This record gives sequence, C-alpha cells and structure tokens, in this order.
Amino acid sequence: MNLSSVNGTFTAAGRQRDTFTAAVTKNVIVTALCISINYVNGTLVHTFRKHQILSLSPRYILFIHLVINDMTQLALTTLLHVISYTLYTISVPFCLILLIITILTTLNTPLNLAGMAVECYIAICIPLRHGLICTVKKTYILIGLIWVVSALSILPDLFILLATEPLHFFHSRVLCTRYTVFRSIYSLKKREASHIVCLVLVWLILFYTYFRILFAAKGATADFKKARNTILLHGFQLLLCMLTYVRPMFEQGLLYLLPKQHLSVRFACYVIVQILPRFVSPIVYGLRDQTFRRYVRRYLFHLKKILLKN
Repeated sequence: MNLSSVNGTFTAAGRQRDTFTAAVTKNVIVTALCISINYVNGTLVHTFRKHQILSLSPRYILFIHLVINDMTQLALTTLLHVISYTLYTISVPFCLILLIITILTTLNTPLNLAGMAVECYIAICIPLRHGLICTVKKTYILIGLIWVVSALSILPDLFILLATEPLHFFHSRVLCTRYTVFRSIYSLKKREASHIVCLVLVWLILFYTYFRILFAAKGATADFKKARNTILLHGFQLLLCMLTYVRPMFEQGLLYLLPKQHLSVRFACYVIVQILPRFVSPIVYGLRDQTFRRYVRRYLFHLKKILLKN
C-alpha cells in the first residue's frame, strides 16, 4: 500500500508544512473517524463472539475476519498519520514492524472479499453442497492461506531491503512510508507486478461469481437479490481498495485540477484511500444482514439498559 506523506511535507513546489491549526484539525478528523469506525466494528466483533450461531457460519467467520483486519489496518494507518505530524521520523526497525503489518492487512482485504464472493456463489448456485464445501474448518484454513499469500507478497521486499541497504540504514530514523523504506527499484517493480496479478485474479472471481449467480436464478427471489447485491457491494469495496494501488495517479489527477491545493488534496486522498474502504465493511453485513442486525440490536439494547441503571 502507499502510505505517502499525508502531512504535505513535500510538494511539487518544494518543502511545505501545514499550519498548526490545520495539522491539529486533520489529525482530530482522522482520529475521530478511526475511533468511530472501529467502535462500530468492535461492536460487530463482540456480537459475533457472543452468539454461537454466528461463529459456526463460514459466511460470518469470513466477514468478522475482514472486520478485524480492517480494524488493525485502520488503527495502524491512523497511527502512522499522527506520527508523520508529531514525531515526523521514527527508527527503521519500529517503522518496519508497523509497515509490514499494515501492508499485510491491506493485501488481505481483496483476498478476503474474493473468498466471501465464492462462499456466496456456492450458497446460491450449489446449495446442496454448501454444507460440505463451506465448513468452519475449511474457512479457517482459507483465512490462513490468505495470510500466507499476503506474507509471500511482502517477504521479497524485506529480503531486497536486507540485501541492498547498508547496516547504518537500520540504525537511522526515517519518515515511515513504504516508498522511503522499501525504496529499491526491484521492490517497486515486484510490487507493481504482484498488485496487478492479485487484483486481476480477484476481479475475475468477482465477475465470475456475480454472473453465475445472475444467470442461475430465474426468478428475483429474496436470496438471489441479496446475494447479487452483496457481491456488487464487494465489487464497490474492492474498487475503493484499488485506489491504494493507483493513488499516485489519482493524486496527480486531483492536483492537476486543483494545482494550488497540495495539502488539501493529499489529505483528501488519504481519507478516500485509507478510511473510506474501511467504512464499507460494517455496512455490507453489519447493517444489511438481518441476522447480524438483529443480534447487534439486542446487544445495543442490553447496553442501553446497563447504562440507564448506572
């Protein structure tokens, strides 16, 4: 993922920084969004843990993995954003830990969406075999494979870093972004190739499952419409996630339209690319799914009663 300098330290015109008021405002907005979204996601995770009927469903297991993954990714990107304004630079080893986890969780998202689309396709198009194919054990194996594939994508960058950077680099302090740490041309080419392969495969899966569901159902049944709309939302969420990979072009396009608004454009790109996709996840199931929504309402009602008593 591209964690470029969102505080506007570098612009086409040279060195530039936000005013103190602007910096505080932006960090408050980002932190408030992070806390709000993660609070909603935390409620979904708590609801999932408290009800066995949810924890035994492959569909909800994949969804809650996506939610936890998004919570981690959002918390770390927000932390890196705040660090870029407050500390500006941090030690390379600490930066590496933050970046690797952030990149892993970013890469997990499209793979998880592909897995959820396949489960949805099996439930609608092969319902008699759904219980045999989509088991809890196989779902956790799939989640493990998602992490392995993401790790295999980032490990070459780490090996290239260890092989190309001098020892003193690892004792220095840097602005913690992917491009300032994994700065080798080999890492850049590998990253572009892996992103293209990953996104093409995920898009093929989404298109295949969507059209199979579309042609499999002759009538507009409730289950069919729900599955179709869910995969469309997966596609929209994936489209938002893709902005991470085309962020430089997206940012340059906005800067072309608003050449004097470097700092505002970079902040807007950060919110759109890093925060907005995390906002979609709880909507897909947390608010749309009747079963999940019913249990969330029960939890919130119970929480309200406790607060009123106190």
